[in-house]
Amino acid sequence: MYAEERQHAIAALVMQQGRASVAELAQAYEVTTETVRRDLAVLHKAGLLRRVHGGAVPARALHLVEQDVGERDATRAAHKDAIAAAATDVFPVAGSSVLLDAGTTTSRVAALIPTDRELVVITNSVPVAARLSAMQSVALHLLGGRVRGLTQATVGEQALQTLEQLRVDIAFIGTNGITTRHGLSTPDGEEAAIKRAMVRCANYVVVVADSSKIGREELHSFAPISSVDALITDTEITDPAREELAALGIEVTCAGASA
Repeated sequence: MYAEERQHAIAALVMQQGRASVAELAQAYEVTTETVRRDLAVLHKAGLLRRVHGGAVPARALHLVEQDVGERDATRAAHKDAIAAAATDVFPVAGSSVLLDAGTTTSRVAALIPTDRELVVITNSVPVAARLSAMQSVALHLLGGRVRGLTQATVGEQALQTLEQLRVDIAFIGTNGITTRHGLSTPDGEEAAIKRAMVRCANYVVVVADSSKIGREELHSFAPISSVDALITDTEITDPAREELAALGIEVTCAGASA
């Protein structure tokens, strides 16, 4: 394997796992630790990953500043539209209960909720609730609590207490980061608590997230990767990441964006 090929493979592995040690990489590619350190230095300089003590993490592995809803809604919009369209295939039968997390991708899922069946829909998203409020086929429940202006999501004890008493058929969950090591994660602690409660009360958990979230780690982990039943993402997910997630029993759907 040429150095450039090895460096490409190392970058993909670090993005996939969320972190890799020098020793692990040396063993995986049958080179010395000194060679790995040189490879990491090249990748760090190129902005493809970030060197840390004993190894490396993705260059954008930890985020402490959130974008507001408007900024996020305009980012990778075509991919999110494709993901939402694919999500319509997993909506349950009439009479089922659906939990919709706050987020720009889940908001797109809400816009495509089937109108040919009656569903109970619970959400902590003010925009989602506004979108669904006029749908006669939807029995809508908006979780109470404080509304975070940045994400327009309800958070706090009132919402948590309600979720603790619920059991829903399916939950569509958004996330800011996905790695096998840190699970699903988000920057804000209050939103992490709500998402954690949503995952716990769902019989089937579907994560809807574009591929840029894979390999990223945010401050607060709200669910282990083992809690995910299905991931709907876009076709830019790497083959190693898709294969690893599938090997963990997660049904991975790759939705192609329209031209």
